[in-house]
Amino acid sequence: MTLSQEQFAYANERIARAGLSDRVSLELRDYALIEGGFDKIASIGMFEQVGLANHATYFRTVNRLLNPGGLYLHHSIARPAKRDDRRFSRRPKEYAALVRYIFPGGELDHIGMSIANLQRHGFEVHDMEAWREHYARTCRLWHDRLMARADAAAREVGSVKTRLWLAYLAGCSLAFERNTVGIYQTLASKRVRGPSGLPPTRADLYC
Repeated sequence: MTLSQEQFAYANERIARAGLSDRVSLELRDYALIEGGFDKIASIGMFEQVGLANHATYFRTVNRLLNPGGLYLHHSIARPAKRDDRRFSRRPKEYAALVRYIFPGGELDHIGMSIANLQRHGFEVHDMEAWREHYARTCRLWHDRLMARADAAAREVGSVKTRLWLAYLAGCSLAFERNTVGIYQTLASKRVRGPSGLPPTRADLYC
């Protein structure tokens, strides 16, 4: 699901090339307009673009779409919480630059806000993993691979954008390494009275 026509066309081309057109479908539409029911929902790299003001709509939509007994995987980058919401709402210079040049409109919550929103909108949280140090390495490797192909990237998107993304990936790697930003994977289901019916261990939950 995406609002980007270019991404929609590119992803469909990749799906067709992989011979998966009969198993994978994409929709060009707003996530809040999706209908139906799903046993599993995964949100990876999307929640950061929703915006703090739209969190209630987002979590209500996911809860509406998730079938009873189904699982929701919430995977997103988060900032550390501050002493109060007023301090949290301040944007340091590097965060303002990120929103201006890389992810326009992007807003990060903190993990406590994510878990509170899940509970407020009818979910039970079963598991949460912190992947900060994994992503320090991941962003470093992405940076190094882009650096190795910088000339090809510049021919594709221009030298300015290439340098911006090299700086962004290097900065992200340092941010994750220094613990000024985190990334979390949270697994939840619709809250029910009594037993959830889900496996009792982490290993079985992710099977």
